[in-house]
Amino acid sequence: MINNAIEKAYSVLETGEPLQYEEARVLAELEGEDVLDLLSLANKVKNRHAGLPEGDLHSCSIINAKSGVCAENCRFCAQSLHNSADVEQYQLLDPERILQSAGELYSEGIRHFGIVTSGYGYRKVNPEFLKIIGVIDRLRAKYPDLNVCASLGVLGEEQVSMLAEHSVAHYNINIQVAPERYRELIADSHPLQDRIDTIRLLGKYGIPICCGGILGVGETMHDRVDFIYALQNLDITVIPLNVLVPIEGTPLAGAATPAITDIVKTFALCRLAHPGKIIKFAAGRETVMKDFQGLLMLAGANGFLTGGYLTTRGRRVEDDRDFMRQLAGFTGVPST
Repeated sequence: MINNAIEKAYSVLETGEPLQYEEARVLAELEGEDVLDLLSLANKVKNRHAGLPEGDLHSCSIINAKSGVCAENCRFCAQSLHNSADVEQYQLLDPERILQSAGELYSEGIRHFGIVTSGYGYRKVNPEFLKIIGVIDRLRAKYPDLNVCASLGVLGEEQVSMLAEHSVAHYNINIQVAPERYRELIADSHPLQDRIDTIRLLGKYGIPICCGGILGVGETMHDRVDFIYALQNLDITVIPLNVLVPIEGTPLAGAATPAITDIVKTFALCRLAHPGKIIKFAAGRETVMKDFQGLLMLAGANGFLTGGYLTTRGRRVEDDRDFMRQLAGFTGVPST
């Protein structure tokens, strides 16, 4: 069975067709040096089929434009009012502050900038949502080649239509884990279906979708495979994968970090299941993966979130640029 699964995995390199679910479940059990073989294959599939200009990487950064005061009870999140994490709370930032942050990142070469707000979302058009639309317009006018993205939670159709009209580049809304475990592992204050309905609306209006999840919240390796294949049904463009950074004051403060081999296998299997997608390594690179973060970029990832995250620190853009130059000989990415 395992030899057949390995053979099917290598066919992805030749055909560009996604690995089937059954084979991925078998490969999820690989151990030892076989994991390195899987990693190498995923990197080759990325180089051949990922769809970016040769040697290019998708890099983006975000601003926490509205922090805390969230009524949802996501177990990993420092911004939930149900948790006691020590996190700064504030309403939507002044537009000038958002423009300043975007300008600083733009000067460092970042061309994807995401506006992120805490909370359930915007089911109605209100003054705050209109202010965000205004900021998107100002950013696009000031930096014509900047891809302005958004992560504003659950939306209604009118809001999605407005984002399309104002040319938002990508919209991020994660399913986080295998759908059947969302209520248990993530939150029970809202149904996952609300997020999926938003994703369907985004697709209806032609907005590219950034949708992924988080590793280390209590899921099994097979749960991760189920999560990866759930994404296949959502017609997404970018898959951000986060590794949990446990935060004091949240229910997952004492969560154990998944084994490095399991994290690497998850990235590699995600690449084999999504040969042509952007797979972006987000939170947890420098704080959890540490010396092993290069392995993730050699396991099929072709994008990364740089700068700060929402409530945890990130890496400087300059450090990430040096990091990618050092990996150039392995990933196929030019060092210049």
